[in-house]
Amino acid sequence: MPTTISIQSLTKSFGQSSPTGKQAGRPNAVDHVSLEIPAGQLFFLLGPSGCGKTTLLRMIAGFIEPTSGTILFNNQDVTSVAPNKRNTGMVFQSYALWPHMTVAANVAFGLDVRKVPADERVKRVAEALAAVRMSEYSERKPNQLSGGQQQRIALARALVIRPDVLLLDEPLSNLDAKLRIELRAEIRRVCKATGITTVYVTHDQKEALSMADRVAIMDAGKVVQVGGPAELYRRPASKFVAEFLGETNFILGTVINHTDQSTNIKTDAGILEIKSPTALQLGAAVTCSIRPEAFRLSDHEPMGIPGRGISGKVIDTTYLGEMAQHLVELPGGIRVKVADLNPATATRQESQVRLVVDPADVVLV
Repeated sequence: MPTTISIQSLTKSFGQSSPTGKQAGRPNAVDHVSLEIPAGQLFFLLGPSGCGKTTLLRMIAGFIEPTSGTILFNNQDVTSVAPNKRNTGMVFQSYALWPHMTVAANVAFGLDVRKVPADERVKRVAEALAAVRMSEYSERKPNQLSGGQQQRIALARALVIRPDVLLLDEPLSNLDAKLRIELRAEIRRVCKATGITTVYVTHDQKEALSMADRVAIMDAGKVVQVGGPAELYRRPASKFVAEFLGETNFILGTVINHTDQSTNIKTDAGILEIKSPTALQLGAAVTCSIRPEAFRLSDHEPMGIPGRGISGKVIDTTYLGEMAQHLVELPGGIRVKVADLNPATATRQESQVRLVVDPADVVLV
């Protein structure tokens, strides 16, 4: 049965603690994190370096003892259970393969430690290698494999013990960009095919958005937002999440009116309309987040759609073939980035344009 992971107010402090119980001079590495990871999900811990995501993963594995809080596997408290008693499989950033052993021997290592009978061991190694499409390399040594092949072997070694939970610590960070993209789909395929609850740590936003069922975004030891990839990208709850998940434009404004369906925001660049089912206080100062690709370029003001068009001047263009990136200056000296997909011309520099944005793509943060 797939494993549900429940993390309750988990905290980890390193170094000397103050009399109040808090770490002196610096925040907790992991600070009262609570998460529910459903059985069978591919769940990502995403955040910048030093945010606490790897420390959290290692506490789930049992390699680091929490300062406080609880970790449950299927409602069983494993907070103080030794790593080898939790039945978790770990895939490290460095692969950690034995160079003197064959691929098959590396994969079988965990089974040897568990004293699995020889016949069963051979069968399970063959199944694990087939799952990662590496059967034909079973007799090679790790130094005869590419980086991507070595990572597949590390994944097979974690899977062969049939873990309740699979843990991956930035497994693709040592690979080149093209290979990382190829292995994203492969790792997701294997994890979903096995049905194992998987917790995956990364700082790569594209990796998380393209692979995850759900993502927890961390900052300074705390979880700041949890959701599906599309939800997090399109509806960030804060400026940090909006900026961390990709490029965006922030425009300051003031609420000037509100209906059941929408709200108008007055900015120095013009009026922005947003979809807002929740009433906002008139006169409230707000910050609007608009992704570059949410803007559409128009050479004339749209008729009958008040509040959706803002005039501006293109002051710089970077042509990338399938798209052009424009820097547009709006009234009030506001500058925004605009992504122009399948551009008709290589540049619009110095041209006057009208930017149109759907109210559903304007998000308050």
